Amino acid sequence: GETRDSLEKERVVLLIEVKKRNNDAVVKKKMQKTFTYRRQEIVQDAPVVAELVNKWPALFTNVRSEEAESAIPQTTMGLYVIRNEGAQEEDGPEDVGVIIEGVELLSNLRSISSGWAMLFGLIYTLNLSYPQELKFTFEFLQKVLMNLDGNKLSPKVQSLKIKMLQ
Repeated sequence: GETRDSLEKERVVLLIEVKKRNNDAVVKKKMQKTFTYRRQEIVQDAPVVAELVNKWPALFTNVRSEEAESAIPQTTMGLYVIRNEGAQEEDGPEDVGVIIEGVELLSNLRSISSGWAMLFGLIYTLNLSYPQELKFTFEFLQKVLMNLDGNKLSPKVQSLKIKMLQ
């Protein structure tokens, strides 16, 4: 029952709520309420990242360390990135690490790109399969961005690669 105007009003209120301390529950609720509006704007308007950061700052806030640590055991495969409070975009991360099957395997990596390279190295070394829900994401990273075995693409990844090259 929401209109584009009512969701824009919610977004403006969200900007105010993001600035308040200990307001995570309200921010999360408003982010959920405005999801379709935000998604439509991103897909249709394709705004630049700087504009997204200004309009939707809650998308780019860091998770509290307690929340992140409690998510590690449920993480099938991924990276974590820790940034200092108040760090600028150009500042490097404080820590980057690799998690596989709920276990932190590597930490204190130099950069996010090093983290990705190490994650792929561990996947190959441990002979692991990509998580089913992320298989196309990992295939894209491996075959398109890293150009490893890039001649054999699934139809979905091939379609995305063609769209990117246009």
